[in-house]
Amino acid sequence: MPASKRRIPVSPPGMADPHQLFDDTSSAQSRGFGAQRGPGGLGYPAAAASPQEAFLADPVSNMAMAYGSSLAAQGKELVDKNIDRFIPVTKLKYYFAVDTMYVGKKLGLLFFPYLHQDWEVQYQQDTPVAPRFDINAPDLYIPAMAFITYILVAGLALGTQDRFSPDLLGLQASSALAWLTLEVLAILLSLYLLTVNTDLTTIDLVAFLGYKYVGMIGGVLMGLLFGKIGYYLVLGWCCVSIFVFMIRTLRLKILAEAAAQGVPVRGARNQLRMYLTMAVAAAQPLLMYWLTFHLVR
Repeated sequence: MPASKRRIPVSPPGMADPHQLFDDTSSAQSRGFGAQRGPGGLGYPAAAASPQEAFLADPVSNMAMAYGSSLAAQGKELVDKNIDRFIPVTKLKYYFAVDTMYVGKKLGLLFFPYLHQDWEVQYQQDTPVAPRFDINAPDLYIPAMAFITYILVAGLALGTQDRFSPDLLGLQASSALAWLTLEVLAILLSLYLLTVNTDLTTIDLVAFLGYKYVGMIGGVLMGLLFGKIGYYLVLGWCCVSIFVFMIRTLRLKILAEAAAQGVPVRGARNQLRMYLTMAVAAAQPLLMYWLTFHLVR
């Protein structure tokens, strides 16, 4: 018998296959994707906007960003004002306005102050000129670098004697800072008790008192190279030089009125001012020796 033939029903167009369990949605998706063509017209789907672009396109987001920028600017201004109240950043920039020529001339003045004649600080419209334009102006660059170099040289000296330790080096640095702080406080108290009207500021005092570290470095280095003889010779020269330098510099600050008028210092108050000037100058050699004698053996 001939094989039985079954008639497979043909679905009319537009109707789903009766034997198909799920609907085929690929054609619809392809039609949907095909409708969104890229800008090049190659048939690729257009790229969706990134979250950042969508955020920036939102007007509310733009307002929030502007408000945040305004708050940040106000906060920066507030911080700058508070910092300048306690730490005069603007004034500190003046004390670091130096160049190579100024540093060289200032170091020469510290070692050889005997040949210098004009010790007046130059002014421009009631404002002292920057240190790089006036060798007599105080600066903080040389004292800061000299202090750091002094600590390094002290560590070298201790190392050559097999006595180096971080604790001992820290004690050396803290001792130098403590003596500097005591000097500044003592001078400020003396100026207050003597009612001295002077333009000498606290930063000026730190600068002038910090110049002694230059001579201390020279003394310790010569001690390492030539022994105690070299140490005492160089340190003695530097002590006399810093004494002369401080006398000629501070007398124009503490004895400003008498020096400006060219009148000899007379009277009890002026005598006290002169003694204060000499005491500050005499304290520098003593501290230079006290902070370095134990580094040379």
